[in-house]
Amino acid sequence: MTIRILLADDQEAVRVGFRLVLDSQPDMEVVGEASDGLQAVELAAALNPDVVLADIRMPRMDGLEVTRRLAGLDATSPMRVVVVTTFELDEYVHTALSYGACGFLLKRSGPTLLVEATRAAMAGDTLISPSLTVNLLKHHRNAGRPKAPKPVDALTNRETEIAVLVAKGMTNAQIGSELLISAGTAKTHVASIQRKLDVRNRVGIAAWVWGHGLEE
Repeated sequence: MTIRILLADDQEAVRVGFRLVLDSQPDMEVVGEASDGLQAVELAAALNPDVVLADIRMPRMDGLEVTRRLAGLDATSPMRVVVVTTFELDEYVHTALSYGACGFLLKRSGPTLLVEATRAAMAGDTLISPSLTVNLLKHHRNAGRPKAPKPVDALTNRETEIAVLVAKGMTNAQIGSELLISAGTAKTHVASIQRKLDVRNRVGIAAWVWGHGLEE
């Protein structure tokens, strides 16, 4: 199955670079490009892509509002949106995820994570740039140790081990390499951990790890 992708970014050079990376994948095809947020919403309705990759700062409508309209609770037919931006701001991450984004990447993350995030979104997973996961964990540190409503024994020993690696900002592939398991198995474990802890994404896992002092 080919993943049909819509790119939304006001910089043509960025769209060209993303298209080259994504179109080179055997299971991906860029079906449209938008140079502003309003055009992104219109093209999404017309093309019905599988995944939308949206920048945050765009003319006429920013990427956060695009995310809310396409993936939020009020969306008629919710779509998978991955926010890809230059700006490493915690409030952007929180807002994008609360609006239903399936991922949040920094543009400097590189082509491998771009492809991985697109595939993760298609599979119903959430991928956040590892550096952002770590930064958000540091935010929890600075704000004081957060509440950890789920006890430590909510997870198996293996799941706890993987949760700690998630809190260190590792991707599924890196976790697999560290534990000598496949990236797919790591992904399955991460999904199970999110379900057991009742968190929406990897940042929630990281916060749980910090809340119990497991990273120390």
